Amino acid sequence: MSESGEIISRNIIIVGCGKVGAALTEELCEEGHNITLIDTNEERVNKLTDSFDVMGVVGNGASYSVLKDAGIEEADLFIAVTDMDELNLLCCTVARRASHCEAIARVRNPEYSDDISYLKEKLDLAMIINPEEEAAKVIARMLGLPAALSVKSFANGRAEMVRFVIPAENRLCGRQLKDLSDVTGGNVLICAVERGEDIYIPDGSFTLHEGDQVTFISNIIAARRFFERIGIQNRRIHHVVIVGGGKASYYLCKLLIEDGIEVKVIEKNKQRCEELCDLLPKAIIINGDGNDRDLLREEKIADADAFIPLTGMDEENIFLTLFASDVSNAKVITKLKRNTFHDVIGKLNIGSVVYPKYITAEMILTYVRGLSASMDYSNIRTLYHFFGSRVEAIEFEAAGNSKTLNIPLKDIRTKDNLLIAGLIRGRRNIIPGGDDAIRQGDRVIVVTTHIGLRSLDDIIA
Repeated sequence: MSESGEIISRNIIIVGCGKVGAALTEELCEEGHNITLIDTNEERVNKLTDSFDVMGVVGNGASYSVLKDAGIEEADLFIAVTDMDELNLLCCTVARRASHCEAIARVRNPEYSDDISYLKEKLDLAMIINPEEEAAKVIARMLGLPAALSVKSFANGRAEMVRFVIPAENRLCGRQLKDLSDVTGGNVLICAVERGEDIYIPDGSFTLHEGDQVTFISNIIAARRFFERIGIQNRRIHHVVIVGGGKASYYLCKLLIEDGIEVKVIEKNKQRCEELCDLLPKAIIINGDGNDRDLLREEKIADADAFIPLTGMDEENIFLTLFASDVSNAKVITKLKRNTFHDVIGKLNIGSVVYPKYITAEMILTYVRGLSASMDYSNIRTLYHFFGSRVEAIEFEAAGNSKTLNIPLKDIRTKDNLLIAGLIRGRRNIIPGGDDAIRQGDRVIVVTTHIGLRSLDDIIA
């Protein structure tokens, strides 16, 4: 967004029209950018060009002539998200040599994990993203707060945005937000509520009901205390069973083992089991079919604290989660590639749901929003979507000449359905009141139904 408030559209080239490429196309089209797609698969290109107002080029994204046809010389941003890491890096290298655009590559192979910073610097890339590793980080955060449906992190973990469902006969039922100081302790702020088809950015007079999906912001310690005070069990995770030994499983196992959690992986490919035994000597690797219910019982799924199917098939993951929910009290997390039947899936007892493609899309969208904003006013550090992308939570870093600085929040006339949910100042995590003010350098967390804010000044009505 320019200083006059006009939205700046960027010329963006996306190489790879798979699930991540499709998710990016959807998100960036909604932002009003000019998108050109490249893929060797003509059917994939046609499917997206028919669905969205984008251009398509059939060809190899590492070919200069193909990139030239796609308009590389006028591109502001180049994103390579094919299924091949090396091809993505090569595409970005050619694109950087052919123009002045920024470049982002998807790199998933664990063999490159220790080289990411080196590759990013030497190839002069704006960002390298690993969807499986990012999904593993999201799942690990959920396991740190098992009572939550989702946990989103801001300011390097200094603040968390937590979503949960209010159970029947809970002490929150029938109470207004202004009367919750006995359970929030002043360190928790409820910032969004989904009730049926409706979304609310609530004020103090809002009354909570059974079945509400509630999102609040706090630090992790305050979140645990909040769950204790409202009588929702938040037991510590000691033992996790994972079905599927792919990349996401590897990254998740590494994180959990570092936290002292016992991990058991069930994988049917014997060669992959041998690889995992070498890569993860502290994990228990079982060679077997995770769809075999007798095997799952034999491996004591009923005693697990958490059960996470990470196979490559959405249907398998859903059925396994349903089975685990039926035979155990484990925290269940389901990884899905597609959200075609999002409404139906939301009615199933499959616990927390993780979509790696949208995690990747949110990270890239955060960067693109930053490109499209005036850097004089704010930098977008983090961006998340909630409730089917009807609500955004954005972390801004307040710049020196923002119009919001040093004014009591109660005196800032903000847009409707918008809440300043958190201020992070140094090591302090502030749940803001009307007398608090934004200072230069603060991380400001904004929750709103207004999709597309690019600058902190955009919150002003």
